[in-house]
Amino acid sequence: MDLATLWFCVVALFWLGYLFLEGFDFGVGMLLPVLGRDDAERRVMINTIGPVWDGNEVWLIVAGGATFAAFPAWYAGLFSAAYLPLLVLLLALIGRGVAFEYRGKVDSARWRRAWDRVIVAGSWIPPLGVGLVLATTVLGLPIDAAGNRVGSPFAAVRWETLLGALAIAGFSLVHGATFLALKTEGELRERARALALRIAPAALFPLVALGLFVQWREGVTWTLVPLLVVPLAGAVGWWRLAVGREGQAFAAFGVLIAAAAITLFGGLYPEVLPSTLADAYSLTVENASSSSYTLRVMTWVAAFGAPAVLVYQGWTYWVFRNRIGTRHIPKAHVPR
Repeated sequence: MDLATLWFCVVALFWLGYLFLEGFDFGVGMLLPVLGRDDAERRVMINTIGPVWDGNEVWLIVAGGATFAAFPAWYAGLFSAAYLPLLVLLLALIGRGVAFEYRGKVDSARWRRAWDRVIVAGSWIPPLGVGLVLATTVLGLPIDAAGNRVGSPFAAVRWETLLGALAIAGFSLVHGATFLALKTEGELRERARALALRIAPAALFPLVALGLFVQWREGVTWTLVPLLVVPLAGAVGWWRLAVGREGQAFAAFGVLIAAAAITLFGGLYPEVLPSTLADAYSLTVENASSSSYTLRVMTWVAAFGAPAVLVYQGWTYWVFRNRIGTRHIPKAHVPR
């Protein structure tokens, strides 16, 4: 395997890590007003992701940074063409992070409700934006021979890319509800599990539909295998939830998003950003990559840095592995 292809796989892996880890993270925020009946329960929900949400967001930075370094033409073409959706996405992430920090700074129900709204908005917008961008990079943009977008700033917004937005948002909802069922106790756990069971078929349908569409448009024979795994893993996850095995359900939904990512990026390869104007204008792994020297240096850095990050993040999840409930929530402390 040449280094350009290796880094295509690495970038796909980074996106998968972001979708899996930040997926449940977003789902918790999306469900804050749905499952949290009072402030104590909402604090429990936020505390389930409190130690990890900012670490999960690192995967987005690494995915973007790796794309910039390994495939500068891909980065330039996609990020400039989808500038407005990405800007909205980043503003939502900033607002969400600020809301987590400021929510408990004032002892006021009105204050907390206002920041809760920011958390909810900041949890819905990013998965919609990420889904739109990923669908765009797989299904293409109207780019010319110079790699420039042709048409309006909203050229990335089409029905098939909106399907991608719904796919990632729907997965995040189910993933977040499953995570809450895994990490909480008592009534909150039961409500989260019941909600995941109720919404899973409809919420996961757009992801299955996106996989089918990509397979029809861009797929090859071998991508049929991960495509078939997507609904199968979803069914297994639903079944394990139904019998109260939240950990196994969570793992099954992880397999689901992994299979979906393999289907999408497998159908995309060897292109990295197809042109809807002419095949000759498409950006490929070969013509969009950096020099071989740059890729070699990146490979050595990643070989030492990536394991350290994975060990540290795994240790964090292990330390905060226990379930929590309202009995673990102390009285709110407000700075004077």
